[in-house]
Amino acid sequence: MTDVDNLFATPFSKVADFAFDEQVARVFPDMIKRSVPGYPTIIESIGLITAQYAQPQSLIYDLGCSLGAATQSMRRHLNSEGCRIVAIDNAAAMVERCKEYLSAQDAMLEEAPPAQVVVGDIISYPLQPCSVVVLNFTLQFVKPEERLALLTRIRQALKPGGVLILSEKLNFADSNTQHSLEQLHYAFKRANGYSDLEIAQKRSAIENVMLPDTQEQHQQRLQQAGFSHSHIWFQCLNFCSMIAHT
Repeated sequence: MTDVDNLFATPFSKVADFAFDEQVARVFPDMIKRSVPGYPTIIESIGLITAQYAQPQSLIYDLGCSLGAATQSMRRHLNSEGCRIVAIDNAAAMVERCKEYLSAQDAMLEEAPPAQVVVGDIISYPLQPCSVVVLNFTLQFVKPEERLALLTRIRQALKPGGVLILSEKLNFADSNTQHSLEQLHYAFKRANGYSDLEIAQKRSAIENVMLPDTQEQHQQRLQQAGFSHSHIWFQCLNFCSMIAHT
């Protein structure tokens, strides 16, 4: 059962850094739906994109899977024979709930592609040859100095014709653009029932944990990692999703 996100509704004397613990796992579906504009479209489209690029008998990774929304979408849409999904997250509380959600999905889908959920660190987890990798709002939580190495490992694991689907919150080099989209994002959150106190405290909790890049930084890093081409396929306010091709 998903609870309503009111984690930051009470004033704190000191706001602790954001963590994907049991409290967050309990309210996460509500939190992300009310916080990330376009999130349902991104999730559904990840399934469609994966179905387009998944190769028969291949492995697919959902890195930083949280509660497995992207994995569930891929299982709904995949039609390539013999595909298998490995979903990885370093937060045990998220993984346990992810397993519950996928177990419930098993009861609703006939012949769904198998999905394994693993507690692990995506920085060091050994990646096998694969055709699709998903980093859905994950890279922004990886230390900046470790991002290129992770993307390079992903590129090396991807088969020819494989893709990386990368969703991220964006920063903007132009201060006017940054301010405008930031204010619109706060308006989006208010429209979804968050108070100014909740918005401010969540911002304080996450500012040292989630470190977004600009679109240019992402594309330059993807090129450095060995991807031949990358482009944005979706953007809503300061949130986007990209496809990077091998």
